[in-house]
Amino acid sequence: MSALLAPHACDPARSRGRRFPEPEAPTRTAFQRDRDRVIHSTAFRRLVYKTQVFLNHEGDLFRTRLTHSLEVAQLGRSIARSLRLSEDLVEAIALAHDLGHTPFGHAGQDALHEAMQALPADARSPDGWGFEHNLQSLRVVDDLEERYPSFDGLNLCFETREGILKHCSRRNAERIEAQEPGGIAHRFLHGGSPSLEAQLCNLADEIAYNAHDIDDGVRSGLITVEQLEAVDLFERFRREALVAHPALRGRRLLFETIRRMLSEQVYDVIDATRARLGESGVQSIEDVRATASIVRFSDGMRASSQALKSFLFHNLYRHPQVMETTTRARQVVRDLFQRYLDEPAQLPEAYRCAPVLPRAAADYIAGMTDRFALREHERLFGVAVFP
Repeated sequence: MSALLAPHACDPARSRGRRFPEPEAPTRTAFQRDRDRVIHSTAFRRLVYKTQVFLNHEGDLFRTRLTHSLEVAQLGRSIARSLRLSEDLVEAIALAHDLGHTPFGHAGQDALHEAMQALPADARSPDGWGFEHNLQSLRVVDDLEERYPSFDGLNLCFETREGILKHCSRRNAERIEAQEPGGIAHRFLHGGSPSLEAQLCNLADEIAYNAHDIDDGVRSGLITVEQLEAVDLFERFRREALVAHPALRGRRLLFETIRRMLSEQVYDVIDATRARLGESGVQSIEDVRATASIVRFSDGMRASSQALKSFLFHNLYRHPQVMETTTRARQVVRDLFQRYLDEPAQLPEAYRCAPVLPRAAADYIAGMTDRFALREHERLFGVAVFP
């Protein structure tokens, strides 16, 4: 295995280890074991009913957090193979990166963050207030999963946990660093970069988002191919597809355009990253962590990707129909959080007996699927938010 990896890749044989030491598995590397633990986790199964842009009741063919995570893993592995990085680590990070997302996509996350921040000072505790889905994903794999007799969480390797914690506020980073000196939060306080595999997952996440939100947006009817013709990154490959297949129309043309766009972005990342690796002279994972981010788009592709993101933001994510739906979803999360604080008996026993009730309520809500959150809201308030 080690002979196939680049010297600057994460080698499972040289992992920085787990928080709780365990014997090595006889047939799997440490990173393969992490991937398997994520796949078998309760939080991973719930992703099938947690949504991206379109909520669960709006259709069966729109992306969910689960399908998104699978697409990120596929893109990540394809790039990792060409760069001789650890495919298994990339897959483990990709499959775990959204485990802490709330129901209702970013609308649910924002509502829970606002509700936690609004707590009065006398209700707060040292564990930080607010809600970060990256930090919540780490909480899931470190503490909230209950599968093993000797420890909470999944006891994943340092490298997998490092990749999961993509963003972190300074206050939360300071708290994690105090508990784990020199650990996964160190870079947020003292500079530096995560592994190349973690950097790759961040970029694969962006590529997947842009591609599948085009598909879902057109399928929903909220954006049109005609509108997308104004976006250079899309139009360039739509024209290519028509040159190669003049008779293409409808969804086949859309799929072929997205396929070509995805391929070009993957090749661009591989070429730009190889060039940056050569310039930087990194020879080890230690060099990677001491160097500014290496996995990247070329300047031209970065500009094209940003233009596409801007188009999707203004035409899809801020579409009146999407905004109306997310406004209702935010209210569901706010209502649930406040009701659980006012009436802890409405929470399952394990949560209402937790030492910090607001954090326990947030953990419970964050673990909900869209449809369970809606059923719970209807049970507690007697109103169907989406009749």
